Amino acid sequence: MSSSRRHFLSSLTALTGATLLTDNQQLRAGAVARPQPISCNAYTWNTFYGREKKQWMANPDASLTEFTQAGLTAYEPSFNTADEVKKLAPYLPKYRLSMPSLYVNSTLHRADEAQKSIDSVLAIADAAKPLGTTIIVTNPSPIKWGSEDDKSDADLMEQAKNLDRLGAELRKRGLTLAYHTHAPEHRQAAREFHHMLLASDPKNVSLCLDAHWVYRGSGNSQIALFDVVKLYGKRIVEVHIRQSKGGIWQEIFTDGDIDYRRLAADLKAQGVRPLLVLEQCLEKDSPNTMGPIEAHKQDLVYAKEVFASLLS
Repeated sequence: MSSSRRHFLSSLTALTGATLLTDNQQLRAGAVARPQPISCNAYTWNTFYGREKKQWMANPDASLTEFTQAGLTAYEPSFNTADEVKKLAPYLPKYRLSMPSLYVNSTLHRADEAQKSIDSVLAIADAAKPLGTTIIVTNPSPIKWGSEDDKSDADLMEQAKNLDRLGAELRKRGLTLAYHTHAPEHRQAAREFHHMLLASDPKNVSLCLDAHWVYRGSGNSQIALFDVVKLYGKRIVEVHIRQSKGGIWQEIFTDGDIDYRRLAADLKAQGVRPLLVLEQCLEKDSPNTMGPIEAHKQDLVYAKEVFASLLS
């Protein structure tokens, strides 16, 4: 990925089961099961702005004006620190935006780093909860983003233990931890992805299904994607939405490589209504025919059609 989310976060200076749910988990999921506005995260806007040689949120008023001009009313930002949450807070009511979820990185596979990372995530969560946030999305960092290195079995056991600890602490606060993946977690028989879910308590760790990263990380396989939905559908509390054609990310969410109508039907059949978050990003060979406002307007129209059964 030429402009990874981690690169985005590191440069963010402008705002410086297969296991069935228990009754308790079902009650907890109820907080996100009700129909909500379709949200959109910051990373997609970062890629559109980057193409125009601009920086997302360098001018919060200008950025969020465009965000709302696209018809969006819910926002999933990414944060490094609790101070960034506090800096964003005044802009949410100003632009009539809700913030049902947020994304944060974490490093959980090293015992000497995990507690500091957990404390940072909890501080961000504590700052965001009064703003209406209910879901904390995290993707525990690869050993080195973009490399072919894999975590050891010992690393994975440590990471799963700490992911569960983080989820338990968030649950005490009335918040939901949603585990997220990019491509690396799905190589080597998806050993990292499956272990995080099988070695954690569903009460503590839910799933943010990033449909396209599961698809791409599994060798552009819809079989792998829908097997994940079949295995862990009851744990899905959020879906990141992106589409490609011929393996290349498109400017707008439309028909393409992933059958999102089937995804919507499968989720409905399992009785889950996750938070839907647009993340229609750009990469090197993506089409270049429109700006972010028009693209996101079209994303919303198509998403409301495809996911109508989950929004009613």
